[in-house]
Amino acid sequence: QVQLVESGGGLVRAGGSLTLSCAASRSIDSIKTIGWYRQAPGKQRELVATFTSGGSSIYVDFVKGRFTISRDNAGNTVYLQMNDLKPEDTAVYYCHARILALPYWGQGTQVTVSS
Repeated sequence: QVQLVESGGGLVRAGGSLTLSCAASRSIDSIKTIGWYRQAPGKQRELVATFTSGGSSIYVDFVKGRFTISRDNAGNTVYLQMNDLKPEDTAVYYCHARILALPYWGQGTQVTVSS
C-alpha cells in the first residue's frame, strides 16, 4: 500500500515549463510501475508517462520530446518535467502506482496553460 501526493501544478503561459512531483509514503525502490496520467475537463483520464515493470520509461506521442519522467528512489519521489507547455496540456495530473496488480492514485494537481 502507498499514499501518493502530487505537487508543482499551477498556471503557466504557453511555451513555459513546470515540474510536477509525486511524493510516496514509502520506499519506491520496489515499485516498478509508477508514473503520470492526466484528465482534462470532459475527457477520460489518459496516460502521460510512466516507468514500466520492465524498468523502462514510456511516453505517449503528444508529450514526446517535451516531457521527461524521472525518479529519486532515495527521496521516494517521481518527477515530471514539462517543457514547451501547450494549452491542450491543461488538465489535472495524477500520480499512479501499481503494487501487486492494485492501482494507487494521488489526489491530482491542476496544470493550466494559457495561450
